[in-house]
Amino acid sequence: MTDDLYNTKRSLELEWQQEHLKEGRYTLHMGHIDKKIQEIIKEIIAKEFEEQTLQTKINEAKAEVSIAT
Repeated sequence: MTDDLYNTKRSLELEWQQEHLKEGRYTLHMGHIDKKIQEIIKEIIAKEFEEQTLQTKINEAKAEVSIAT
């Protein structure tokens, strides 16, 4: 699930680098790209936390089942 987010982040970073090479300085457009990158990073962190929490619940459920049998 997070693979798409990581690909989007890499794409935005590449766009940022291309803009910097073209302009030779930090531009307003680069600021917008930075903001999008930060939003993607927050989404990645949230998704990974959600996946980790779900995996922990699954592991705990497995432990309970094996003890009961």
